[in-house]
Amino acid sequence: RKGEMAKSTQLIDNEVFRAYATYTAIVLLKMMLMSLVTAYFRITRKAFVNPEDTASFGKGESAKKYLRTDPDVERVRRGHLNDLENIVPFVGIGLLYALSGPELSTALLHFRIFTGARILHTFAYLIPLPQPSRGLSWAVGYSVTFSMAYKVLKTAWLL
Repeated sequence: RKGEMAKSTQLIDNEVFRAYATYTAIVLLKMMLMSLVTAYFRITRKAFVNPEDTASFGKGESAKKYLRTDPDVERVRRGHLNDLENIVPFVGIGLLYALSGPELSTALLHFRIFTGARILHTFAYLIPLPQPSRGLSWAVGYSVTFSMAYKVLKTAWLL
């Protein structure tokens, strides 16, 4: 049913939608894990932004030294923010794309490349890998989202 919009009652039987749901769940879980990684780095580096978070390290002036920034924590936070800037658009555009009737093989290629690029981007941020690995992985994922958006707009304009 190439080029046809999927009906909501058919979504569960739609292989493209199931693929979308699978890869979306993977990248959303990866993004959620970044919160845990941030918490781990905050605790192990003793670098907090809220005074109440320092209570277990002392009170008053002795706890204030833990209200600080740390380069490792900030690196993880930047990676997480980059996820928010890229995965959220993928979720919305990917849904519209999945509903636009793409070929399964093409949809899988889009979803897999995006997912792989975001996972590589995270490793490039956290390890850190030398540039241009992080920049290239970002660009690949971003390009996939634009490719899907183009297909959605092309399909919608032809209706």
